[in-house]
Amino acid sequence: MRQFDHETPNLARMYDYMLGGKDNFAVDRQAIEQLAELIPEAVPLARANRAFLQRAVRYVAADGVRQFLDLGSGLPTQGSAHEVAPEARVVYVDHDPVVAAHAKALLGRSSRAAFVQADLLDADAVLAKAGAFLDLRRPVGVLLVSILHFLPDSAGPQRVVARLRERLAPGSHLVITHATSMGRLEDERRYRGASTEEPGAGTDRTPAEIRAFFGDFPLEPPGLVQAVDWRPDRPKLVGDWSLPSSLMAGVGKKPL
Repeated sequence: MRQFDHETPNLARMYDYMLGGKDNFAVDRQAIEQLAELIPEAVPLARANRAFLQRAVRYVAADGVRQFLDLGSGLPTQGSAHEVAPEARVVYVDHDPVVAAHAKALLGRSSRAAFVQADLLDADAVLAKAGAFLDLRRPVGVLLVSILHFLPDSAGPQRVVARLRERLAPGSHLVITHATSMGRLEDERRYRGASTEEPGAGTDRTPAEIRAFFGDFPLEPPGLVQAVDWRPDRPKLVGDWSLPSSLMAGVGKKPL
């Protein structure tokens, strides 16, 4: 069966490996070594992205939100939302059947976290399935972390995110990271298509286009900034290495 295919690299398992996880195969590790040669900042970017997700989840939880919906989640490992906010209920959503097989095994019979196999481009279907586990009448933290830049405009991600904003209860939060002016995004797109079982796609949007995904949701301070600069856990030190590619991050809140 496909979920036990040890011969083909899988993006979610590759990401798990970049984060230091153990839910990956030798073929995934080899693919990351090849990716790092093409894009040396790939691993640091992945870790900066996950660190932002963790800070954002803590921030949203501190604002009283006890439900999270992680869209395009990949594997729920290595500091995912249910680990960062153990008191919250979390639904992970991914369309990949390989991810579904692994994720359901990882989550087991958890009463606080669930996995839904669905296409995030169908917002109403996603919310219908997530609504079996979450109370959508109450605020939800929606995570769209490092996924929107893989969706071309032709797929209609702007429409999908607008529908999510419309359906969310007041007090909900929208958490986004998105690459911009990466320079090597096209290389990554080609690698994604050539090295995994999934077709590649990618769009290098401007900061203004990324901000548009938040619609009329006001941005929480410090606004839309580099992921490493969004409410960092510690001040930057002299000599701190800066990532050569831009990963913008922000958190918007639906007005009460």
